[in-house]
Amino acid sequence: VCEWRAPETLKQILDLEMRDTGESHQKLLQLCRDVIQYSVKTSHPRFFNQLYAGIDYYSLVARFITEALNPSVYTYEVSPVFLLVEEAVIKKMIEFIGWEEGDGIFNPGGSVSNMYAMNLARYKFCPDIKEKGLSGLPRLVLFTSEECHYSMKKAASFLGIGTENVYFIKTDERGKMIPEELEKQVQRARKEGSAPFLVCATAGTTVLGAFDPLDKIADICEKHGLWLHVDASWGGSALVSRKHCRLLHGIHRADSVAWNPHKMLLAGIQCCALLVKDNSGLLKKCYSAKASYLFQQDKFYDVSYDTGDKSIQCSRRPDAFKFWLMWKALGTTGLEERVNRALALARYLVEEIKKREGFQLLLEPEYANVCFWYIPPSLRKMEDGPEFWQKLHQVAPVIKERMMKKGSMMLGYQPHQGKVNFFRQVVISPQVSREDMDFLLDEIELLAKDL
Repeated sequence: VCEWRAPETLKQILDLEMRDTGESHQKLLQLCRDVIQYSVKTSHPRFFNQLYAGIDYYSLVARFITEALNPSVYTYEVSPVFLLVEEAVIKKMIEFIGWEEGDGIFNPGGSVSNMYAMNLARYKFCPDIKEKGLSGLPRLVLFTSEECHYSMKKAASFLGIGTENVYFIKTDERGKMIPEELEKQVQRARKEGSAPFLVCATAGTTVLGAFDPLDKIADICEKHGLWLHVDASWGGSALVSRKHCRLLHGIHRADSVAWNPHKMLLAGIQCCALLVKDNSGLLKKCYSAKASYLFQQDKFYDVSYDTGDKSIQCSRRPDAFKFWLMWKALGTTGLEERVNRALALARYLVEEIKKREGFQLLLEPEYANVCFWYIPPSLRKMEDGPEFWQKLHQVAPVIKERMMKKGSMMLGYQPHQGKVNFFRQVVISPQVSREDMDFLLDEIELLAKDL
């Protein structure tokens, strides 16, 4: 999975310095080989470290094509095919959310999609902000789960809302937002004289893979007139599975949705869409700057296809093409099988963990995140208490260091909500098998046998 080298060693191997004269082709080829050799192989079936993994060859071919053509998706005249592809993909994704119509745009990451949504909700709440700015606005407040992605905090900071005005709502033992707590916090904000404008629910939290109760949250948003954004960057791909789409029940009631096909569906980084229920041109009204050198209104074709004015970017990659070519190749059925297989393998791993001494689940997962502790032999007879948890906290980092230096696999760990370090295994890649799940558990036991 990786050939680990410390930063200073790797700097020496790679010869990173740029010089006045160019290198020989032989030297350049060696540099390319070194880059490949010492990079992490995210397509390896034992790369379990992030919320993306594996490779889809149709998506890879699509990337070869777009890299060679080097397009920028802002006007029909410069990107005719890719604009039509993006339109078709967004239309299909909107169908899976359950909206009759809508709008959308592909962005460089779920974090940017969440920022788009936050800004869009604020613009809908107070359209004057586009011209007049922040001065004169009331204290705007938004609500999100304490298990939300960190991009919500970053977006609030970046947009001038302020991180203190993000109210984090308590979650239950499974990591789901508690609707009653949301109701309390909305009322508290109103009593304080603040102006609530947005609720961000999460469909597939980063660590536990939890899905917020969207229907109940939507009821509260309707009652208080709040924009509902669903960050389904991770969990949105369950929508293509008839078996697992129930995890996102109620998502059709959202005003906006972030969904990253580059995660569970392997569309290749980066491939991230923001989808909006409003079809009245809200995205364009919010973001348009009407650049006359790009978006001339007297062109010889239908200028409604010049979609770049609803983006905060100017140059924009044709990311939808990766997803489109893969979808064309596999069909919806193939995408559905991909999701079902990943979740079936996660379930297999859970059952194997239950059978093995020394492995302990944090909770029964409902998605592809399997969170567990490994308790080495020396701690198994130790009494449960502060000393036990303090020692267990040190186990995962040591195992991680050993697996990285050995290069056998990559698996993430973290402390979370008062719980000491535990492993988070994420199953995504179709190249992963039951043998890889067994290997993962065997390898942890092997790496920790002396602890």
